[in-house]
Amino acid sequence: MPSFDIESKVDQHELTNAIDQANRVIGNRFDFKGTDSEILQNENKITLKSQQSFQIDQMLPILKESLAKRGIDIKCLSEDATIESNNQASKEIIVNEGISQDIGRMINQAVKSSKIKVQSSIQGDTVRISGKKRDDLQSIMAEIKTLDIELPLQFKNFRD
Repeated sequence: MPSFDIESKVDQHELTNAIDQANRVIGNRFDFKGTDSEILQNENKITLKSQQSFQIDQMLPILKESLAKRGIDIKCLSEDATIESNNQASKEIIVNEGISQDIGRMINQAVKSSKIKVQSSIQGDTVRISGKKRDDLQSIMAEIKTLDIELPLQFKNFRD
């Protein structure tokens, strides 16, 4: 029986490479000289540090551009507010991975309302879609792509 998985993952190696590239760009820019501006990564949390909040606002597009060049969808980022204290400003950015139960239910509901003869099941942080015909699965993929989901989705493990 043909099936595929829907998941939302971020390649950690590419994420690290993108952050390193953004740090090199920041280190070479004249307006960041002597500000101790840097981007730090701790698992799925990215921290932007600098002296002023306007510098954080300048660092954010550099980070997003580096992520986009590395093939990481920036929809997976959720930003916190900029925190400014004494002579230091910082901003926390969370990298969201995995499909939450709410989004999984929304995908299940969309599959059921499409009236296509396929089954969907939530398996941890992935959703598995299975059906009898390959064409049905491809039409479900197209249907799910039209949904307004704030996470980047990948369609993996397509089996015939």
